[in-house]
Amino acid sequence: MGTFRRTTQITIYTTVVLLLAACFKENKIATVPNIIPIPTEQVITERVFILNNDTKLTYDNDLKNVAEFFKSYIKKNNTIKLNDGSQNTINFKIDNTISNDEGYQLKITTKEILISAKNQKGAFYAFQSLRQLLPTNFENSTESEFAIQCLEIKDAPQFGYRGMHLDVGRHFFDVDFIKKYIDLMAMLKMNTFHWHLTEDQGWRIEIKKYPKLQEIAAFRNETLIGHYNDQPQKFDGKKYGGFYTQEEIKEVVKYATQRQITVIPEIELPGHAQAAIAAYPELGCTGKQVKVATKWGVFDEIYCPKENTFKFLEDVIDEVITLFPGKYIHIGGDEAPKTNWKKCAHCQKLIKKEGLKDEHGLQSYFITRMEKYINSKGKQIIGWDEILEGGLAPNATVMSWRGINGAVEAAKQKHDVILTPNSHCYFDHYQSTNENEPVAIGGFLPLEKVYNFNPIPEELTIEEAKYVLGAQGNIWTEYMQTSDKVEYMAFPRMIALSEVVWSKPTNKNYDDFIKRLELFNERLDVMSVNYANHLYEVTGELINENGQISYQLETTTNGKSIRFTTDDSKPNSSSNVSTDKIEIKKSLTIKAAIFNSEGKQLGSVFEQKINLHKAVGKKISLSVEPHKSYNVGGKKALINGISGNNKRYGDKEWLGFNGDDVEITIEFDKPTEINSISTRFHNGNGQWIYAPKKVLFYFDDNKNPFELKLEKSDDLLINAIMVADHMKATKIKLTIPNYGKIPDGKQGAGHKAWLFIDEIIVE
Repeated sequence: MGTFRRTTQITIYTTVVLLLAACFKENKIATVPNIIPIPTEQVITERVFILNNDTKLTYDNDLKNVAEFFKSYIKKNNTIKLNDGSQNTINFKIDNTISNDEGYQLKITTKEILISAKNQKGAFYAFQSLRQLLPTNFENSTESEFAIQCLEIKDAPQFGYRGMHLDVGRHFFDVDFIKKYIDLMAMLKMNTFHWHLTEDQGWRIEIKKYPKLQEIAAFRNETLIGHYNDQPQKFDGKKYGGFYTQEEIKEVVKYATQRQITVIPEIELPGHAQAAIAAYPELGCTGKQVKVATKWGVFDEIYCPKENTFKFLEDVIDEVITLFPGKYIHIGGDEAPKTNWKKCAHCQKLIKKEGLKDEHGLQSYFITRMEKYINSKGKQIIGWDEILEGGLAPNATVMSWRGINGAVEAAKQKHDVILTPNSHCYFDHYQSTNENEPVAIGGFLPLEKVYNFNPIPEELTIEEAKYVLGAQGNIWTEYMQTSDKVEYMAFPRMIALSEVVWSKPTNKNYDDFIKRLELFNERLDVMSVNYANHLYEVTGELINENGQISYQLETTTNGKSIRFTTDDSKPNSSSNVSTDKIEIKKSLTIKAAIFNSEGKQLGSVFEQKINLHKAVGKKISLSVEPHKSYNVGGKKALINGISGNNKRYGDKEWLGFNGDDVEITIEFDKPTEINSISTRFHNGNGQWIYAPKKVLFYFDDNKNPFELKLEKSDDLLINAIMVADHMKATKIKLTIPNYGKIPDGKQGAGHKAWLFIDEIIVE
């Protein structure tokens, strides 16, 4: 059975109010069920269960730990004490007929809350659903009696791997915050914490055999200020770092285990090793002293495949496996430049000795050797999808981050895979086009895109899809100096992902999710979580209907009104209400905001400048498609009168091309006078993005182009303006050659550059 429709819930809500008004002096009302992630089956029944000091707790012995955990939760957050009451009972009961190890049933009547599960995992998840049936203020309330809606739930997860990642290498977070992060994961029924413990910028785990990892590798001399693309780069001049002692690691693992969460440690190899090499230079190919990295990016200092390196890594693994009882050790395997290996006599000799094809084969040799050692210790490895290069280690699980291709390739080879594509699961990307968003690495990943993610690639057969274990959200912390910033970037996107990996696709509905999220945010407020609230933001889209240009304002929340202005004034409760499309007959600026029924503004003011230039709404074609991760607005975004963000390239206005030359053709209805053509290119070299060296402009069928050369610059945005002297044309074409290969010494060296293009303005 599916979830109840909204009308059903409203009817029950009224019934509950009437029942309670008759029975209780304070007219207590049960919280309307709005559980996230949405259960498999949920049937709401009449009446309520009253939780108070006369409620009794009982449990089967195999569920004692979870029952006691539940009891401590009640005691910690409230004045209620679950004693040997006589009014009603909360009963945790083993039910071996439940097939899924993490499944549960929750049945609430006036006399009993019955939690049935096969084991502690399912019972714990039942508790998390029950927790959301309590009032949002329960965790800091002084009341002694609470009404809980009577209902029946049958529930189980879609995927067995439901993960969240946290990078503590770029920025370090204390144990208290790690525990809070785990608590939030547990509330959402996530079951795997991927702890990214080693990086170029810092080594964060105590290894007793190698004290310099704590003394040197755990600290950097200073940290980059602002964004990597800012020129010139500036640093704060302050020593930064820290590490977790082995006792702290044990404390966190125990804490997570109590919440049914497995902790997977990541020890990066062979790349992202500069901090370790700074402590022990002999681990690198050159043997030269290097410093712990002070800025972000990918570095040439990677482990050299020498016997002393393998001995070091095996010693590290020996200490790591005693701390983490889970099945997996994550060994990274991503972004390992082969620059030093190509120059290294030992590496080249090893390639020949082992009959390897090249340096990619050497990486496979490295990974396979470490996998054999880790397997010999009773563990299995997970690696980023680069471990596919040169041949996949025999028992490896692949974590696919560069899109879904790695997952498809690995699953077809009958390897387990975990989906974490940067297009849908990288929560370090911007989540709003609002100019006031805090600085992020780049990209654009709005909440709805996370929610609509399907972890099972279409390319897989039903049999191959069985190798998809689940999905994971990643938090890379280059631009997250504080725990508040981590929370801002993680929430609410972690909430959306929890429903992706737990709930049945047929039960999911984004509009319904938003309604439930509004209430869930109230819980986050009580828990002092610094979530990003973009529910009350306005978005818009330019519409071309048979040459008639208009603009449609939208919002994700219902029951609110959008008020707007077009005279550059700020909207207020008396401004025009958006009920239809806004007709665009000239260039203008639209300002809009959401207001509730009392006339109070919710959220920030949306502002959109529309330049009604001569190409807006005309026919446009491209010689190649933009990369699917940077094609939100489609080709029409290049001539919709709206320029992209001045600071970042991931919104729906910029189009991104991965290494391609691009031809853009714009056709007019009739001969049109053209005085200038202008556009701009992103030039964020630190993210492999380079403006082109030239642009060629063609008019009609003229084969002799106007060539505009662009000077090399460190500026983030490069303008290209071609002035035409009252030229008439029915068609214009822009040919934009890709920059080419990224030079040595730069981020992404050897790869073809990305090209990002903004609005093409024809005056």
